[in-house]
Amino acid sequence: MIVVIGSLVVLFAIALIKKIPYIGGNIQVALLGGGLAAALLSGMAPLSYIQATIDGIDTLAWVIALSIFGSIYAETQVRIGAMDTTMSFLRILFGRSPRGLIAATFVTLTLAGSLLGDAIAAATVIGFLVIHSLAEMKIKPAQIGMIILLGASLGSIMPPISQAVYLAASLVDTDPDPVTLWSYLTVTIGVILAILESFRFVRRPRIPGTDSSAEFDPGGSFTTVAAVHEAQETRFSQLRTLGRERWASMIPLAVLVVIVLLKTGLGYDIFAEIPGIKQATAWMNTVPILAGLAFPVVMAIIVATVVSFFFKKVRREPMTTVRKGLKNVRQTVAIQLCAAFLIGCFYESGAVDTVSAMAEHVAGSGVAVISTIALMILGMLIGSQTAAQTVVVPFASPILENAGVDPTNIAVGMSHIAASSQNLPPVGLTAFVVCGLVGATLKTKVDPVKVMVLALPNSMYFIILGLLFLLLG
Repeated sequence: MIVVIGSLVVLFAIALIKKIPYIGGNIQVALLGGGLAAALLSGMAPLSYIQATIDGIDTLAWVIALSIFGSIYAETQVRIGAMDTTMSFLRILFGRSPRGLIAATFVTLTLAGSLLGDAIAAATVIGFLVIHSLAEMKIKPAQIGMIILLGASLGSIMPPISQAVYLAASLVDTDPDPVTLWSYLTVTIGVILAILESFRFVRRPRIPGTDSSAEFDPGGSFTTVAAVHEAQETRFSQLRTLGRERWASMIPLAVLVVIVLLKTGLGYDIFAEIPGIKQATAWMNTVPILAGLAFPVVMAIIVATVVSFFFKKVRREPMTTVRKGLKNVRQTVAIQLCAAFLIGCFYESGAVDTVSAMAEHVAGSGVAVISTIALMILGMLIGSQTAAQTVVVPFASPILENAGVDPTNIAVGMSHIAASSQNLPPVGLTAFVVCGLVGATLKTKVDPVKVMVLALPNSMYFIILGLLFLLLG
């Protein structure tokens, strides 16, 4: 147990005590320090450090691959105008007003998060596309950070393409369908609550000069009713015009959505049906780390990116597109690599086995509480629901099942807690990434802790809900 306690003490000390010379407050160093502490305290051999690093990276390989290729893909979409088309469609649909923009932003981020399955990847890929639009609405940088943070996190657990839900169901070894049905309800409520909560950031009046969000005046006159009907007709006309003019920009996204839906919605893996690719994928799945590239969503993003290169705006500057995409995600990948080292050392040092052995003698309710705390800590520090679930669920699930908790409830609870824990203060790494993104775009300093505090009500909604599923299952 000294390994677990010692490594966590080192990790929290470096992360929270900013007065430590050179390394204080550095999350990457904190993760590395926690891993080194676990390795040293357990007496790991030097070669085991290498094995632990490889195993840790292999555990997060597909998440890292998602971040890298997702960012490159996002850059291609910026160049061909796909994200502008998506935002324009949603803003027409919701109305051209500050509140309409907030609603459109949440829906776009939720969609992106559901496709990518990881909050950091979604925030990096999509978040920066809406920062300027939100800033033009006089929304403060910290509030912009909160909107992006919540939207991306909600997306990481939103069905039907939720990696958080399917990962939990897989680790628990239960049918994902009932888990998905519960998540449709809980996440939809979470999105609505987040949108309503964010409306306080803007004033009610709509943007001057727009006609697609006309409202009744206090008197409810017939003239106003006619104006509303006219505005609705104008809105449909705008949607038709947008579709005619910009449909081509949505082709790569459509390819991505179709491939992912076939796999996650219908269980049809298109890559397993194509000769040559089927064998190559099977081989990659046997190679540590490289297996991350064989993950279906990663391969779908790669295919969509290749399709994007047929567009002139992308094709004429291929290296610039790739370079900018990598630049946008380098900090995220660095954090993920450090987190991989920490996870690898936890496994190699026996820390995970120690916690699992201790939990065997704890009652079901106690395991539920301990699992919740563990998911909260790992999700907060690592910034990935995937990593948090990978560490906690394998040893907690059998104990909870033996205590009589339904496997479906375990999967729902674990996925909800892990996805929301990424945003907890004071060391929520997802918030640090988002704040860096907002700060660099607007050329200002954004306080990550303030962003996390703003997002706390929504985070606690999912954590409490997840704990209830574990306790009442």
